[in-house]
Amino acid sequence: MLASIFVIQGWHNFESPEGVAPLAEPVVRPLLDKFPGAPAETEHAVRINGAIQAAAGAMLGLGVLPRLAALAIAGTLVPTTLAGHRFWNIQDPRERAVQRIQFLKNLTMMGGLLLAIADTGGNPSLSWRRRHARQILNSYTSGLTHSMTGVAGEFAHAAQSAAVAGVR
Repeated sequence: MLASIFVIQGWHNFESPEGVAPLAEPVVRPLLDKFPGAPAETEHAVRINGAIQAAAGAMLGLGVLPRLAALAIAGTLVPTTLAGHRFWNIQDPRERAVQRIQFLKNLTMMGGLLLAIADTGGNPSLSWRRRHARQILNSYTSGLTHSMTGVAGEFAHAAQSAAVAGVR
């Protein structure tokens, strides 16, 4: 369900970027100075953003690399939200309220994407696996140290017994 809006709206923006390009202009223009490889045309940036949203949305919906897909969508959602729902710049109270709701809707979707990014599908996280491996390694190391101490102690006792027997 989370993926559907990204597939549909991403594809729409890919096919018809001219509808949202004027809204994206205030976000895209400053990026041109910071990132020389960024698309010079705002419509190209909107197309790329739409393509990423549609493709990653399809991947998320189909369960193909869902964490990576959710991360890609989250990365596109930030500029989309900042460009399309700048409620703080709107004077008309009614339009401002509409854009604030859209902004908060996108913020809510970002929360869902963050949950999808963190979801391991029932498998332990990398952090858990690291801690578990450390515990196992520590138990083996402790057992090995204990065994070596016992062997060394027995060797010392045997050497001492041999020395005492040799002195007599």
